[in-house]
Amino acid sequence: MPLTTASNDLVTLDALRAAAAMLHGVAVRTPLLPVESLGERAGVPVYVKPEMLQRGGAFKFRGAYTFIASLSPEARAAGVITASSGNHGQAVALAAKLFGVSATIVMPTTVPRAKRDGAVRLGARCFYAGVTTQERMERALEIQAAEGLTMVPPYDDPTIIAGQGTLGLEIAEDLPEVGTVLVPIGGGGLSSGVAAAVKFLAPRARVIGVEPEGAPKYSRARAAGAPVTIPAHPEGLADGLLAVRIGARNFDHLGAFLDDVVTVPDGALPCAVQLLLDRMKLVCEPSGAITVAALLLGLVVAEGPTVCVLSGGNVEWDGLRRLIGDGGMPS
Repeated sequence: MPLTTASNDLVTLDALRAAAAMLHGVAVRTPLLPVESLGERAGVPVYVKPEMLQRGGAFKFRGAYTFIASLSPEARAAGVITASSGNHGQAVALAAKLFGVSATIVMPTTVPRAKRDGAVRLGARCFYAGVTTQERMERALEIQAAEGLTMVPPYDDPTIIAGQGTLGLEIAEDLPEVGTVLVPIGGGGLSSGVAAAVKFLAPRARVIGVEPEGAPKYSRARAAGAPVTIPAHPEGLADGLLAVRIGARNFDHLGAFLDDVVTVPDGALPCAVQLLLDRMKLVCEPSGAITVAALLLGLVVAEGPTVCVLSGGNVEWDGLRRLIGDGGMPS
């Protein structure tokens, strides 16, 4: 059964803690690593939360495993399916493998090779459809209906939100004095869960969402007062954050728990990726490094100890070499 949430479908602290209990001993409790160069720039201690060290190379394992663990044995045995830009697909494939059930993943035709190959290596059956969230979800729903599979939602689901939010619990538990948390916004699962968890345990902390300028789905939704669909931006560097619409539940969570949102141009991402590789020896995909880019650009004024969530590191080596070739890392 799904984890219990409040009547308005906002995740509760009890649900977050129940998800953490499910993940205990299964998911990696990623550390908070200090980044001295960023701290010197910001004037406050700055840490990164490196989810590229998570199983599957990204935070998505938290939500996927929590969801599949919450299913009835019959629903799991039917096999699971999802639509994903890549990281969620790998996470579902890994969680399904741990439970001994089949996984089907529908990804965009533009999926990076590292994410595609990761899902295949984990035993998933993969299909490719279009370049937008809607196109791949429509294809996934067709396959689900034809084969009787169980859908694992990418982000607009209370159990997924609770699973992703365990990352926020860890931040607040490991750094009780946290003052600012920067978190990427894609479809909204990670940002929803992290914002809720941080506000429950460290209510004075500011939680700032960061999204690419080419896909400002939450910025537009916030201005409109409701989720809106934006034009597709398939060539954006932050491929994991290019959803064209924020999830309905995610919009509600962000409205309740997020303090602000900023947008980052693609041109700032290679520098952030290179800094993390050079100074921290962390391989981070552009979607994950976007929080560091926001700090480097001065888009966020860090108040108190600050944490940048690095959402994942699934990038192929050829792409990484091209990305940082002209990174122009600041001194």
